[in-house]
Amino acid sequence: MRRLVKRAVQGDADAFLTLMEEHSLSMYKVARSILKNDDDVADAIQDTILNCFEKIHTLKRPEYFKTWLIRILINECDQILRHYRKVSPQEELPEEPRQDRSLAEFEFKEMLGQVDEKYRVILVLYYEQGFKIGEIAELLDMKENTVKTRLSRAREQIRFAYLQEMPREGGSANERTHNAG
Repeated sequence: MRRLVKRAVQGDADAFLTLMEEHSLSMYKVARSILKNDDDVADAIQDTILNCFEKIHTLKRPEYFKTWLIRILINECDQILRHYRKVSPQEELPEEPRQDRSLAEFEFKEMLGQVDEKYRVILVLYYEQGFKIGEIAELLDMKENTVKTRLSRAREQIRFAYLQEMPREGGSANERTHNAG
């Protein structure tokens, strides 16, 4: 991977294309966690690829290629969101249904829907993409403690939502004990 990045930095277009193909699913998942529809996701990814191609020569450390790529993608997604806020701050972006690949992916998307928007990117970067807290802090330009706090709050929101959805068979143990006597 590192050799491929070095070749891309030196201007090898085939190496660059291979890198983009290898990271396409990661880019999609991150962009989809931020944006609501696939058209915007596609635009963000396309702009990211173009931006990366134009600036790959500025990458100083090949081992940080993925971090660099995802940071550019997040900036592109934020730019799209800012555009929508300027155009129509009252309107919600339309959600388009999409076929999920597996139950686990479906459950993860359901879980993401249970948390505030500011926590979604952190959850995707941490759980799906495997970034460490320090890397996420660098990507999102925030302090590590902020990332830890948001990760903790996201988990708490998920836990709360899960407990709200649990079926209540015969009430709680206290209710059953109280009603029995």
